Amino acid sequence: MTGAVLWDMDGTLVDSEEYHWLSWRDTMASEGFTITHDQFIKTFGQRNDSILPQWLEAGASAERMQRVGDDKEELYRKLVREGRMEPLPGAREWVQRLREQGWLQAIASSAPRKNIEVVLEVIGMAGFFEALVSAEDVTAGKPDPQVFQTGAARLGMPASRCIVVEDAVPGVEAARRAGMRCIGVSRKGLLDGADVVVRSLVDLPEDVFEDLSRG
Repeated sequence: MTGAVLWDMDGTLVDSEEYHWLSWRDTMASEGFTITHDQFIKTFGQRNDSILPQWLEAGASAERMQRVGDDKEELYRKLVREGRMEPLPGAREWVQRLREQGWLQAIASSAPRKNIEVVLEVIGMAGFFEALVSAEDVTAGKPDPQVFQTGAARLGMPASRCIVVEDAVPGVEAARRAGMRCIGVSRKGLLDGADVVVRSLVDLPEDVFEDLSRG
């Protein structure tokens, strides 16, 4: 029995951490603010409208936060193109295998749609997915389940037939709240709440998706 696979993108399909760090560091510096790598790590994976109130001065206008966020994302896309980002080990192979087996697949990410499109273009995986859900499509970020619920709806699949692939605790929690099974990908091999946890996609058992879909 097949169903749907909802992929987080950053940290799951691609390693984007360094690109995000450099683009945030340089954008905030241009605004007159210095951020540390530790500050960045604590916010990595959050939406810009959650990050920027922590880093700009109190009372920063919504217009300024939007402009700074847009500048950061434009720089991020430039760095992704110049750096020739590659998919993480096993990512392309698993997506292709699942397609061949008849699974529907979607990207379900907190990233802006333009970022998703550029990343998929650069790594040569544009057109591999039946749906894309981005920051523009939801009103609340993970651990709210909205991003996964939207992905399931666009694929026409009930939550019970959806499997999420995530790399972060908020995403795993979002999958749980959505009533979906979850595969966690963590370099440390630890991700509380996921049904299956591996250090890399290449470590996934061949029948893991079928096993999870059977409950």
